[in-house]
Amino acid sequence: MVSEKTSPSRVGVIGAGIVGLAVAREITRRMPGTLVTVFDKEPRIAMHQTGRNSGVVHAGLYYKPGSLKATLCGRGVPLLREFCAEHGVPYRELGKLVVALDESETDALDEIERRARGNGVPDLVRVDRGGLREIEPHVEGVAALHSPHTAVVDYVAVCAALAAEVAAAGGAVELNAPVTELEQDSTGVRVVAGGRTYRFDQVVACAGLSSDSVARMLGDADDLRIVPFRGEYFRLAPDKADLVRGLVYPVPDPRYPFLGVHLTRGIDDSVHVGPNAVLALAREGYRRRDVSLADLRDIAAWPGAWRLAVAHWRSGLAEMAGSASRRVYADRVRRYLPQVEPGDMTPIPAGVRAQAVDREGNLVDDFALLERGRVLVVRNAPSPAATSSLAIAEHLVDVAFPTTSRRAGD
Repeated sequence: MVSEKTSPSRVGVIGAGIVGLAVAREITRRMPGTLVTVFDKEPRIAMHQTGRNSGVVHAGLYYKPGSLKATLCGRGVPLLREFCAEHGVPYRELGKLVVALDESETDALDEIERRARGNGVPDLVRVDRGGLREIEPHVEGVAALHSPHTAVVDYVAVCAALAAEVAAAGGAVELNAPVTELEQDSTGVRVVAGGRTYRFDQVVACAGLSSDSVARMLGDADDLRIVPFRGEYFRLAPDKADLVRGLVYPVPDPRYPFLGVHLTRGIDDSVHVGPNAVLALAREGYRRRDVSLADLRDIAAWPGAWRLAVAHWRSGLAEMAGSASRRVYADRVRRYLPQVEPGDMTPIPAGVRAQAVDREGNLVDDFALLERGRVLVVRNAPSPAATSSLAIAEHLVDVAFPTTSRRAGD
């Protein structure tokens, strides 16, 4: 028997990752008394992108000044830092180096520096080889940018604190509740989730890997499609972990929104190596053997996926080589940390990035939203979405509920 719930002041949020939970919290703060229900198909919160990353709080080095991505990152970092302090979530400013291995990479490093300064990244310093070695004695390179306030955090712990705030405000997080129907009319939005039917005044969807599936329920989502990219990680052996003090990144390829294989000392002091970026054969293809014929048909039917493959096949083959061979993967790391051997790296669970691709095969590099009546869908929430989550939540609530105002002092 399908039950139906209705209330004159109810908002549904689809997705219990960090963006969805931050949105739910922001609604309860902005509009006290509103009943917020968060839906997720999984048995736990933060099981996908939020819980499968290196935990970096990005300072805003790479993003085009004035872009929504840059603006939300700049706003999001202090919000996240303050939230962690308030809730007792560990937050460590370990600092980050973006390393130019040789002179051929210094022009690209110049551009990153220009963007970082345009974004107001605090206390940014350009260092030469000697300065690099003072910060990271074992790292090779001719120059680097040092962002001393780049931090790491446990994003799952952040999500637990967000969910607790939502519950304390009278909201609910419904797990094991996949959304299978989404339909709106002049009076509200009908959502079927976990076999139950709900009615809401408005819905905000932050569904990550399933964002285009949710958008298609509205009947108008033929401009973007999610193409999943698996990022494979390793953990550096404990006897080699002292080779890295903080975060060490290569100069990224400006053609892609991926930052390349890097080294990250985590909140637990272990050092992660990765990720790469290979096409996943399922939306939730965390292992090489994870294959979904339905997802593959969906990707193959999207013209943008073919155009992307044709334009970037060389890069794709290189990423596949690193995925297939730990030695190839290690060789990339050894360029700037020569002491690492393949045997020093132990595989740990991979992540999958929900990357929006347009019909022309372009990787969408900024946030993208779809507004349809009473429903707002986040179509693309690229890195640094976790860093920016509290600022993204402010922005989404501004869009979905334009007559509300932010709390005084925020």
